[in-house]
Amino acid sequence: MMSSKRRGEIARVLQDEGTISIADLAQRLGVSLETIRRDVKPLTDEGVIVRTHGAVGLPQHLGEAPFERRMRENASAKRAIARHVAGTIRSGDSIMLDTGTTTSFLARELLHHRNLTVVTNSSDIARTLATVNGNKVFMAGGELRSDNGAAFGAFAIDFVSRFNVAHAIISIGAIDATHGLMDYNLEEAEFARMVLSRGGRSVVVTDASKFGRHGLVQVCDFTGFDELVTDSSPPAVILEALGRAGAKVNIVGEGARQETGGGQVAGG
Repeated sequence: MMSSKRRGEIARVLQDEGTISIADLAQRLGVSLETIRRDVKPLTDEGVIVRTHGAVGLPQHLGEAPFERRMRENASAKRAIARHVAGTIRSGDSIMLDTGTTTSFLARELLHHRNLTVVTNSSDIARTLATVNGNKVFMAGGELRSDNGAAFGAFAIDFVSRFNVAHAIISIGAIDATHGLMDYNLEEAEFARMVLSRGGRSVVVTDASKFGRHGLVQVCDFTGFDELVTDSSPPAVILEALGRAGAKVNIVGEGARQETGGGQVAGG
């Protein structure tokens, strides 16, 4: 019979992930495929979880978009990052935001601001900030992707290139010590690069899980932005690269602490 401890671990993983493959669940819990299949059977029989196409998930999360799942991943860290960045933006400021879960959290933290001018390619961010508090929202055009409701491509890039804003803020999928900011999609990388170029202040927001990842496409090296806001200190090799580039690093939330050496690091 499955131990109550492992049942609790399965529940915790599914609360974080929503859905997960059987193979990934076995790896996360450090057990064999045979063991995990035995473990999930009574849970599916009871209706606690649902199994479909080699994966398991909580009933309320099956069928949700990938973007909605990513909004739950490291949510407390993303919320702390967003809260810090929102505190550096004043009512009446102009901002440009690319699509991403951390920038979507930032949009929610900006709901108490007034008279913002917002430029974005994200329908989620546009819906959050439009029609409230006297804000003006400009959304880049083009076909909206089904996974995140964002517009990319030449039309979107041309649209945002017409603006100059006080704060240009992007989220990022990977940060590599050698290549800097990276993403997994060419159009997303091109759009993020343009956003960073349009701000008087350029800011990258990301939780610490992105450090050390190597994406497919480079957005820019570490000289391509002013500030990095994250929830935990980057690995030493990345911190040193940021320092050489002159980028400021703000560490917020529970991971905030003063560092020595490397980049210009501030706790938050």
